[in-house]
Amino acid sequence: MGTEKVLTSSVSKSFPISDAGLGNLSYTIEALMGYMGMSNRWRTMPWMVSFFGILVIPLGVISIVLITLQPVSVGHWCTICLTTAVAMVVMIPLTLDEVVAMIQFLTRRVKEGKPFWRTFWMGDTVKGGSKDVRTPLFTDSISKTLPAMGWGMNLPWSLLLCTAIGLWWMLYPGNFNITGKTANYFTTLGALVVTFSVIAMAEVGRTLRFVNFIFVLWLIAAILLVKGVPPFALWNGIVSGLVLLALSLPKGRIKEKYGTFNRYIF
Repeated sequence: MGTEKVLTSSVSKSFPISDAGLGNLSYTIEALMGYMGMSNRWRTMPWMVSFFGILVIPLGVISIVLITLQPVSVGHWCTICLTTAVAMVVMIPLTLDEVVAMIQFLTRRVKEGKPFWRTFWMGDTVKGGSKDVRTPLFTDSISKTLPAMGWGMNLPWSLLLCTAIGLWWMLYPGNFNITGKTANYFTTLGALVVTFSVIAMAEVGRTLRFVNFIFVLWLIAAILLVKGVPPFALWNGIVSGLVLLALSLPKGRIKEKYGTFNRYIF
């Protein structure tokens, strides 16, 4: 019922073209770009990794935010859209390490005197590098390629609990009849907590867990300033927010090595 109301809402019809069609086109391009090149494309095809990263990471976050604004603008959740958002959230941490490798490679080659744009479009080699015998080829069996997709990502218990709190914030208004601005703050900020907690499960993105601090302070300040907030909603936001702050402090395990980028993981 909610899906139909979202897809036939005035917001959906305000786009000059079908938003669902545009989404299918972008997902198709994303899938094709994800398949192009080999496992070393971070140095052989930096342009591809760059465009793929832009499509998945910043545009993915924007799409997730727009989807989570549906209960604010339309008043309903879209099940199909939420399923799409989950898929996009999972893709972001799986993409981050390749983007970081590409940036490190370009930075190193420029410092060595190589032209940036030629390297960006044509790729290059790494001097002194050894043959990569660990990473499976795209043509290898799925039993080899599937586990490799998860390299550079793990599931710290603290971030799993942060994700759970974000989901609680998203579902809280509907389960306890919270409406108005208070409900909007809970659902929107809860979705952002889920998004950045999952992104921080990538080892190169682990530092992004501190973004949760902004969302906690935002929620607490908002519900303190909004008039007529039920006491149990106020205390729920404050207590769960403080718990979220504490859970965002531990770094968790970092199993892989990322060269000069290690200094940014804390």
